[in-house]
Amino acid sequence: MIARLKAWGKRHWPRLALRTYLFASFFLVAALPGVGAVALRVYENTLVRQTEAELVAQGAALAASAGALWPATAPGRAVRRGEPVSPSPYGANATSVDLSATPILPERPAPVTAPPPAPDARQAEMRLAPVLADTRAATLASIILLDRDGRIVTGTARRGSYADLPEVEAALGGTPRTVLRRDGRYKAIYRFDWLSRAAATRVHHARPIWVDGRVVGVLLLSRSARSLFVGLYQDWGKIVIGVLAILGTLILLSGVLSRAIARPIEELQDASRDVAAGRGTVPAIPATAAIEIQDLYRDFAAMAQAIEARSHYLRNFAHAVSHEFKTPLTGIRGAIELLQDHGGTMSATERARFLANADADAQRLTLLVSRLLDLARADMGGAGVNDVSDAVATVRKLADAHRREDVTITVIASSAAIPIALAAQTLEAVLTTLIENAAQAGADRLTIHVERGEPAAITIADNGGGIPPGDRERIFEPFFTSRRASGGTGLGLPIARALLVGAGGTLELVEDGPGTTMRLTLPGAT
Repeated sequence: MIARLKAWGKRHWPRLALRTYLFASFFLVAALPGVGAVALRVYENTLVRQTEAELVAQGAALAASAGALWPATAPGRAVRRGEPVSPSPYGANATSVDLSATPILPERPAPVTAPPPAPDARQAEMRLAPVLADTRAATLASIILLDRDGRIVTGTARRGSYADLPEVEAALGGTPRTVLRRDGRYKAIYRFDWLSRAAATRVHHARPIWVDGRVVGVLLLSRSARSLFVGLYQDWGKIVIGVLAILGTLILLSGVLSRAIARPIEELQDASRDVAAGRGTVPAIPATAAIEIQDLYRDFAAMAQAIEARSHYLRNFAHAVSHEFKTPLTGIRGAIELLQDHGGTMSATERARFLANADADAQRLTLLVSRLLDLARADMGGAGVNDVSDAVATVRKLADAHRREDVTITVIASSAAIPIALAAQTLEAVLTTLIENAAQAGADRLTIHVERGEPAAITIADNGGGIPPGDRERIFEPFFTSRRASGGTGLGLPIARALLVGAGGTLELVEDGPGTTMRLTLPGAT
């Protein structure tokens, strides 16, 4: 199922720019607190608790006033003072309702039929009437005064008893109580009022009135909490300013990241297309780009240079190969044409000479193909994981194999053994090429220095005729040779260098005196 959903998503996922991803991510992150606040009813719950806190404060003040104005001879209920249900450390005036946890009770029912209220409560009502009237006008709250038995004294046209209500029952027992009830008179004003749980809810708070340690009455206060959307409408200016500030910050951040990431990537994309098409250059590294993007520009520039150098090498190599193959092929073709046209009139000696020429050209082609394969393997190969050998032992073995009466080879080593990360066969192939080149150049004395270090180094110096200054820059070019007439292919040094480069080493010409000096660097073995 998950695999099918992922496949469907990949098929229908739109192609979006990096700027779009950045702005969408920022926008979603910025919107999460607001969405979460609405979803978790944080703001709405705050409005309800604010309403409860106001009713609790009003009830406490009015209950204290009523207790002071109540007739001194009031009998009242002998109960122990209680505290709100809420475990809050803020005491009796703390809020206790929560939209997500407090149950919403049905609308307050009609009072139960009961006798008239107690005389002391009626006397207290006459004294409290101006205070209650002013409080109702200022707070728009419903304030009902009940006597010690829960019977209505004032505050509503109804008559009877509310003693059965849970909040009144708790207050008669000496404990203030707040509940949430449905508001049957509420009518939706805003289109999205259905999203608000508190829109049709009313906060009811019952507060006991104490005189001489007895509950002589109850104040029943109620008021609708400010609707969520009323609050949003009343605070729309602040909300708009906040939204605009967030959007401005998002646009600014998106612009900064666009200049640091998106735009440099687009420029690099255009440059890669130009380089792939064989035109254009790598753009300069943007100063405002991220460090990783700047490193990517540098790597791309190095890659472009390597591609250009490789392309140049391949063009020259293809030209050299065609030239090297063209000469023997032309000779073979000419010999075949002569044999075809004049074979019947040629003497045996002439036919043998032409066949010998064709065979020599064919042998040269075979040698060229073999050496090209060797060059390809050397160019594409690399050092093996376990290729470790002793450079000193390999050099001494090779020197013993190439010593002759007319050739002296001296080996000087800085240590008895120098381990290198290179196969002995590879090192032998490279040194053999260099020793044979020195012998063919007329050298009769070679000195090989093997030096420990990181990397290790081998220097081969001979007393031959040396390399002309004009040829020193070309000796490592494929097919370049000064011994073409004697069968040289010009691939020996390129193959030797490719073998070392593939293993992590180098081969360079050192111009420090008569004769020829070559220096090899070899990766040391750990």
